[in-house]
Amino acid sequence: MTTIPIPWAEALGASLPPLVVQAERVATTVMQGVHGRRRPGQGDAFWQFRPYLPGDAASRVDWRQSARSDRLFVRETEWEAAQTVALWCQSGPGMDWGSDPMLPSKRTRAELLLLALSALLFRGGERVRLFGLPRAFSGRGALSSLAQSLPRQPEQAEDARIPRHARAVLIGDFLAPLEETRRAVAQLAAGAVRGHLLQVLDPAEETLPFTGRVRFEAPGWAEQALVPRVEGVRALYEERLTRHREGLAALAAASGWSFATHRTDHPPEAALLALHRRLAPG
Repeated sequence: MTTIPIPWAEALGASLPPLVVQAERVATTVMQGVHGRRRPGQGDAFWQFRPYLPGDAASRVDWRQSARSDRLFVRETEWEAAQTVALWCQSGPGMDWGSDPMLPSKRTRAELLLLALSALLFRGGERVRLFGLPRAFSGRGALSSLAQSLPRQPEQAEDARIPRHARAVLIGDFLAPLEETRRAVAQLAAGAVRGHLLQVLDPAEETLPFTGRVRFEAPGWAEQALVPRVEGVRALYEERLTRHREGLAALAAASGWSFATHRTDHPPEAALLALHRRLAPG
Protein backbone atom coordinates (compact mmCIF):
# COMPACT_ATOMS: atom_id res chain seq x y z
CA MET A 1 0.00 0.00 0.00
CA THR A 2 1.21 3.51 -0.83
CA THR A 3 0.59 6.41 1.54
CA ILE A 4 0.65 9.91 0.06
CA PRO A 5 2.05 12.19 2.80
CA ILE A 6 1.28 15.89 3.04
CA PRO A 7 4.49 17.63 4.19
CA TRP A 8 4.24 21.02 5.87
CA ALA A 9 6.41 23.82 4.58
CA GLU A 10 9.23 25.20 6.66
CA ALA A 11 8.86 28.60 8.21
CA LEU A 12 8.17 31.07 5.44
CA GLY A 13 10.55 33.64 6.82
CA ALA A 14 13.53 31.34 6.32
CA SER A 15 12.68 30.77 2.66
CA LEU A 16 12.02 34.35 1.61
CA PRO A 17 15.55 35.61 0.85
CA PRO A 18 16.40 32.88 -1.72
CA LEU A 19 12.86 33.12 -3.11
CA VAL A 20 13.34 36.84 -3.71
CA VAL A 21 16.62 36.20 -5.50
CA GLN A 22 15.01 33.52 -7.65
CA ALA A 23 12.08 35.81 -8.41
CA GLU A 24 14.47 38.54 -9.61
CA ARG A 25 16.20 36.03 -11.88
CA VAL A 26 12.92 34.82 -13.37
CA ALA A 27 11.76 38.40 -13.88
CA THR A 28 15.03 39.31 -15.59
CA THR A 29 14.67 36.37 -17.97
CA VAL A 30 11.08 37.29 -18.83
CA MET A 31 11.96 40.98 -19.17
CA GLN A 32 13.84 40.11 -22.36
CA GLY A 33 10.53 39.14 -23.97
CA VAL A 34 8.60 42.16 -22.74
CA HIS A 35 8.39 45.11 -25.08
CA GLY A 36 7.10 47.61 -22.58
CA ARG A 37 3.68 48.54 -21.27
CA ARG A 38 3.42 52.04 -22.68
CA ARG A 39 0.04 53.28 -23.82
CA PRO A 40 -1.39 56.54 -25.08
CA GLY A 41 -2.94 58.92 -22.59
CA GLN A 42 -2.46 62.07 -20.57
CA GLY A 43 1.20 62.79 -20.01
CA ASP A 44 4.15 64.87 -21.12
CA ALA A 45 6.39 62.26 -22.71
CA PHE A 46 6.06 61.89 -26.48
CA TRP A 47 5.13 58.40 -27.62
CA GLN A 48 4.24 58.37 -31.32
CA PHE A 49 2.53 60.03 -34.26
CA ARG A 50 -0.54 58.34 -35.68
CA PRO A 51 -2.92 59.23 -38.55
CA TYR A 52 -5.78 61.55 -37.72
CA LEU A 53 -9.07 59.71 -37.20
CA PRO A 54 -12.65 61.03 -37.40
CA GLY A 55 -13.60 62.27 -33.95
CA ASP A 56 -10.12 63.48 -32.99
CA ALA A 57 -10.07 67.06 -31.76
CA ALA A 58 -8.42 69.50 -34.14
CA SER A 59 -6.21 70.68 -31.27
CA ARG A 60 -4.53 67.28 -31.23
CA VAL A 61 -3.27 67.57 -34.81
CA ASP A 62 0.48 68.07 -35.05
CA TRP A 63 0.65 70.53 -37.95
CA ARG A 64 4.42 70.41 -38.29
CA GLN A 65 4.41 66.63 -38.79
CA SER A 66 1.33 66.85 -41.03
CA ALA A 67 3.02 69.43 -43.27
CA ARG A 68 5.56 66.79 -44.27
CA SER A 69 2.88 64.61 -45.79
CA ASP A 70 -0.48 64.76 -47.49
CA ARG A 71 -2.11 63.32 -44.35
CA LEU A 72 -2.94 64.71 -40.93
CA PHE A 73 -1.14 63.27 -37.92
CA VAL A 74 -1.97 63.33 -34.22
CA ARG A 75 0.77 63.54 -31.62
CA GLU A 76 0.28 61.02 -28.82
CA THR A 77 1.86 61.24 -25.39
CA GLU A 78 2.55 58.36 -23.06
CA TRP A 79 0.22 57.54 -20.19
CA GLU A 80 2.27 58.12 -17.06
CA ALA A 81 -0.21 57.32 -14.29
CA ALA A 82 0.89 54.23 -12.40
CA GLN A 83 -1.55 51.35 -12.28
CA THR A 84 -2.39 49.53 -9.07
CA VAL A 85 -2.18 45.76 -9.32
CA ALA A 86 -3.54 43.78 -6.38
CA LEU A 87 -2.02 40.33 -5.84
CA TRP A 88 -3.14 37.39 -3.73
CA CYS A 89 -1.52 34.02 -3.12
CA GLN A 90 -3.52 31.17 -1.64
CA SER A 91 -2.31 29.76 1.68
CA GLY A 92 -3.33 26.72 3.68
CA PRO A 93 -1.82 23.25 4.12
CA GLY A 94 -3.08 22.08 0.72
CA MET A 95 -0.71 24.50 -0.98
CA ASP A 96 2.25 22.97 0.85
CA TRP A 97 1.83 19.58 -0.80
CA GLY A 98 4.14 18.16 -3.42
CA SER A 99 4.28 14.72 -5.00
CA ASP A 100 8.03 14.78 -5.60
CA PRO A 101 10.74 16.25 -3.35
CA MET A 102 12.51 17.41 -6.49
CA LEU A 103 9.58 19.69 -7.34
CA PRO A 104 8.57 22.89 -5.54
CA SER A 105 5.40 22.87 -3.50
CA LYS A 106 2.41 24.69 -4.93
CA ARG A 107 2.88 27.44 -2.36
CA THR A 108 6.53 27.95 -3.26
CA ARG A 109 5.75 28.18 -6.97
CA ALA A 110 2.77 30.47 -6.41
CA GLU A 111 4.83 32.83 -4.25
CA LEU A 112 7.68 32.77 -6.75
CA LEU A 113 5.30 33.82 -9.53
CA LEU A 114 3.77 36.54 -7.35
CA LEU A 115 7.18 37.97 -6.46
CA ALA A 116 8.53 37.75 -10.01
CA LEU A 117 5.41 39.47 -11.34
CA SER A 118 5.85 42.16 -8.70
CA ALA A 119 9.45 42.65 -9.80
CA LEU A 120 8.31 43.18 -13.38
CA LEU A 121 5.60 45.62 -12.32
CA PHE A 122 8.03 47.59 -10.15
CA ARG A 123 10.40 47.89 -13.09
CA GLY A 124 7.50 49.32 -15.10
CA GLY A 125 6.86 51.97 -12.47
CA GLU A 126 3.61 50.47 -11.25
CA ARG A 127 2.24 49.93 -7.76
CA VAL A 128 1.66 46.51 -6.24
CA ARG A 129 -0.74 45.87 -3.41
CA LEU A 130 -1.17 42.64 -1.48
CA PHE A 131 -4.65 41.67 -0.37
CA GLY A 132 -5.18 42.51 3.28
CA LEU A 133 -2.50 45.18 3.47
CA PRO A 134 -3.43 48.87 3.77
CA ARG A 135 -0.84 50.33 1.42
CA ALA A 136 0.70 49.63 -1.95
CA PHE A 137 4.37 48.93 -2.63
CA SER A 138 6.31 50.74 -5.32
CA GLY A 139 9.87 51.11 -6.50
CA ARG A 140 12.41 48.48 -7.45
CA GLY A 141 13.67 48.25 -3.88
CA ALA A 142 10.26 47.25 -2.53
CA LEU A 143 10.41 43.56 -3.43
CA SER A 144 11.97 42.39 -0.17
CA SER A 145 9.42 44.32 1.90
CA LEU A 146 6.60 42.86 -0.16
CA ALA A 147 8.00 39.34 0.30
CA GLN A 148 8.15 39.80 4.07
CA SER A 149 4.47 40.82 4.02
CA LEU A 150 3.26 37.67 2.26
CA PRO A 151 2.30 35.90 5.53
CA ARG A 152 -0.08 38.78 6.31
CA GLN A 153 -2.36 38.02 3.39
CA PRO A 154 -5.88 36.79 4.25
CA GLU A 155 -6.89 33.20 3.67
CA GLN A 156 -9.64 34.34 1.30
CA ALA A 157 -9.17 36.65 -1.68
CA GLU A 158 -11.33 39.35 -0.16
CA ASP A 159 -10.37 42.96 0.54
CA ALA A 160 -12.87 45.81 0.41
CA ARG A 161 -10.02 48.33 0.21
CA ILE A 162 -8.82 47.31 -3.26
CA PRO A 163 -9.18 50.50 -5.37
CA ARG A 164 -11.85 50.62 -8.05
CA HIS A 165 -10.58 49.93 -11.57
CA ALA A 166 -7.47 48.21 -10.21
CA ARG A 167 -6.20 44.98 -11.72
CA ALA A 168 -5.95 41.81 -9.66
CA VAL A 169 -4.16 38.49 -9.97
CA LEU A 170 -5.20 35.57 -7.76
CA ILE A 171 -2.84 32.57 -7.61
CA GLY A 172 -3.68 29.24 -5.99
CA ASP A 173 -4.86 25.71 -6.65
CA PHE A 174 -8.55 26.75 -6.49
CA LEU A 175 -9.61 23.21 -5.64
CA ALA A 176 -12.21 24.47 -3.16
CA PRO A 177 -15.88 24.44 -4.22
CA LEU A 178 -16.48 26.76 -7.16
CA GLU A 179 -18.88 28.93 -5.19
CA GLU A 180 -16.03 30.08 -2.94
CA THR A 181 -13.99 31.34 -5.89
CA ARG A 182 -17.09 32.74 -7.63
CA ARG A 183 -17.94 34.83 -4.58
CA ALA A 184 -14.44 36.31 -4.34
CA VAL A 185 -14.26 37.17 -8.05
CA ALA A 186 -17.79 38.61 -8.11
CA GLN A 187 -17.06 40.90 -5.17
CA LEU A 188 -13.96 42.25 -6.87
CA ALA A 189 -15.72 42.63 -10.22
CA ALA A 190 -18.50 44.60 -8.50
CA GLY A 191 -15.83 47.19 -7.71
CA ALA A 192 -14.79 47.40 -11.38
CA VAL A 193 -11.68 45.33 -10.63
CA ARG A 194 -10.60 43.20 -13.56
CA GLY A 195 -8.18 40.39 -13.18
CA HIS A 196 -6.84 36.93 -13.75
CA LEU A 197 -6.98 33.56 -12.02
CA LEU A 198 -3.91 31.33 -12.21
CA GLN A 199 -4.39 27.77 -11.02
CA VAL A 200 -1.16 26.14 -9.83
CA LEU A 201 -1.21 22.35 -9.51
CA ASP A 202 1.24 19.58 -8.83
CA PRO A 203 1.53 17.23 -11.86
CA ALA A 204 0.17 14.33 -9.77
CA GLU A 205 -3.00 16.32 -9.19
CA GLU A 206 -3.57 16.37 -12.93
CA THR A 207 -2.68 12.81 -13.87
CA LEU A 208 -3.22 10.76 -10.67
CA PRO A 209 -0.23 8.56 -11.59
CA PHE A 210 -0.43 6.24 -8.57
CA THR A 211 -1.13 2.53 -8.81
CA GLY A 212 -2.55 -0.12 -6.54
CA ARG A 213 -3.94 0.53 -3.09
CA VAL A 214 -3.55 4.17 -2.09
CA ARG A 215 -4.59 6.04 1.03
CA PHE A 216 -5.18 9.75 0.48
CA GLU A 217 -4.83 12.07 3.47
CA ALA A 218 -6.54 15.45 3.36
CA PRO A 219 -4.08 18.22 4.32
CA GLY A 220 -5.01 19.78 7.60
CA TRP A 221 -7.89 17.37 8.17
CA ALA A 222 -8.31 14.01 9.86
CA GLU A 223 -10.26 12.53 6.96
CA GLN A 224 -8.67 9.79 4.88
CA ALA A 225 -9.80 7.94 1.78
CA LEU A 226 -8.60 4.43 1.02
CA VAL A 227 -8.83 3.53 -2.67
CA PRO A 228 -8.24 -0.22 -3.25
CA ARG A 229 -7.32 0.21 -6.91
CA VAL A 230 -6.61 3.78 -7.87
CA GLU A 231 -6.38 2.95 -11.58
CA GLY A 232 -10.11 2.32 -11.56
CA VAL A 233 -10.97 5.90 -10.57
CA ARG A 234 -8.40 7.72 -12.71
CA ALA A 235 -10.74 8.42 -15.64
CA LEU A 236 -13.48 9.72 -13.33
CA TYR A 237 -10.96 11.87 -11.47
CA GLU A 238 -9.67 13.43 -14.69
CA GLU A 239 -13.22 14.08 -15.86
CA ARG A 240 -14.13 15.86 -12.62
CA LEU A 241 -10.93 17.91 -12.67
CA THR A 242 -11.72 18.97 -16.25
CA ARG A 243 -15.23 20.02 -15.25
CA HIS A 244 -13.89 21.93 -12.26
CA ARG A 245 -11.46 23.80 -14.49
CA GLU A 246 -14.20 24.57 -16.98
CA GLY A 247 -16.21 25.97 -14.09
CA LEU A 248 -13.31 28.19 -13.03
CA ALA A 249 -12.88 29.47 -16.58
CA ALA A 250 -16.63 30.14 -16.87
CA LEU A 251 -16.93 32.07 -13.61
CA ALA A 252 -13.87 34.13 -14.52
CA ALA A 253 -15.28 34.95 -17.96
CA ALA A 254 -18.65 35.90 -16.46
CA SER A 255 -16.92 38.73 -14.56
CA GLY A 256 -14.68 39.79 -17.44
CA TRP A 257 -11.68 37.96 -15.94
CA SER A 258 -9.34 35.42 -17.51
CA PHE A 259 -8.14 32.01 -16.34
CA ALA A 260 -5.04 29.90 -16.92
CA THR A 261 -3.29 26.90 -15.40
CA HIS A 262 0.32 26.12 -14.48
CA ARG A 263 2.06 22.97 -13.25
CA THR A 264 4.93 22.97 -10.81
CA ASP A 265 7.00 20.76 -13.12
CA HIS A 266 6.87 23.41 -15.85
CA PRO A 267 9.23 26.43 -16.00
CA PRO A 268 7.81 29.52 -14.28
CA GLU A 269 8.91 31.90 -17.04
CA ALA A 270 6.10 31.06 -19.47
CA ALA A 271 3.43 31.51 -16.80
CA LEU A 272 5.00 34.80 -15.71
CA LEU A 273 5.14 36.19 -19.24
CA ALA A 274 1.48 35.25 -19.79
CA LEU A 275 0.49 36.95 -16.54
CA HIS A 276 2.37 40.12 -17.44
CA ARG A 277 0.72 40.23 -20.86
CA ARG A 278 -2.70 39.76 -19.28
CA LEU A 279 -2.10 42.93 -17.30
CA ALA A 280 -1.12 44.96 -20.36
CA PRO A 281 -3.44 47.89 -21.09
CA GLY A 282 -6.24 47.15 -23.52
